[in-house]
Amino acid sequence: MKNIYKLIFLISVFIIGCKSDVIEKNKVVQKIESLDMNVFSMKGDKIYSITSPKSNFDKIQLKFNLEKTTINIFNGEDIKYTINSDSSTLSDKNKIVELIGNVELRTINQENDFLYGDNLIWNIEESVYELMGNIKFENKNILLFSSKAKLGEDNIIEFFNPVKYIIKDENNENKFVIKSQNAFYNLNTESISFQANDKRVRSIIYF
Repeated sequence: MKNIYKLIFLISVFIIGCKSDVIEKNKVVQKIESLDMNVFSMKGDKIYSITSPKSNFDKIQLKFNLEKTTINIFNGEDIKYTINSDSSTLSDKNKIVELIGNVELRTINQENDFLYGDNLIWNIEESVYELMGNIKFENKNILLFSSKAKLGEDNIIEFFNPVKYIIKDENNENKFVIKSQNAFYNLNTESISFQANDKRVRSIIYF
């Protein structure tokens, strides 16, 4: 997958022209209305799509600035994650995506896990999503709060100290409120584990 991401820049010029109304072409900042950009691999597989009602491209910095961004990240034919934010930027040849303000990352599965934060940086080549500020994770089983979180391609979310988590009861009401150091939530197994500074796992809870 990492090799596929390296192809993004090579095809981005072709993709950007799709479904967009481009104005002010000869200026340093190129304004784009109703951006709907799809990025594919050389094999024709869709990697991700980005939509924004208003955006611009800085021809000097080679950076996109987008408002009210929605990103769909694909795994084959299916959407794996959907991310929304107030604004975003694409830089470093479209390899770094930064989402700013009211970030919401949602997994597309039966449970619909939600991960919120103030900002998110996505390193496309490393398939890492790093969230900072007022982190909140929620699904039908648990609420979890921290100041920083990181989601890797292994579908494990790492929450950084300090961590506060709330286990819900069968009526979806808060039942236990617990504080810990680093926590790890596995989206595949729906389990959470905890670590102290000595890196020993204190406990593992399955839902």
